[in-house]
Amino acid sequence: MPRGRSTFAKRQKEQARQQKQRDKNERKTMRKQDGGAVDPLDELQEMRELAAAQAALFQVGSDEELNSLSPLLERGKDGDQ
Repeated sequence: MPRGRSTFAKRQKEQARQQKQRDKNERKTMRKQDGGAVDPLDELQEMRELAAAQAALFQVGSDEELNSLSPLLERGKDGDQ
C-alpha cells in the first residue's frame, strides 16, 4: 500500500530532527573535550549552514511562495496601503 505525501514529509522531518539532535550531542561532547574553547565564527558558520539545510528541507522561500506574495510586496512599495 503506497504511503501518502504527508507520511513522507513526517518521516523526513523526524529524520532531520534526529540528525540535528545527534549533531548537537556531538558538538556538546567536543566542547567538553576542548574545555569550552569554541570559535564564535565557526559556530556562526555552522548555524548558517544548519539554517540553510532546514530551509531547504521545508522549501522556505520557494518560487511559488514568492510569486504569490509579489502583489502584496508591490502594493507595499507604492504606499497604497
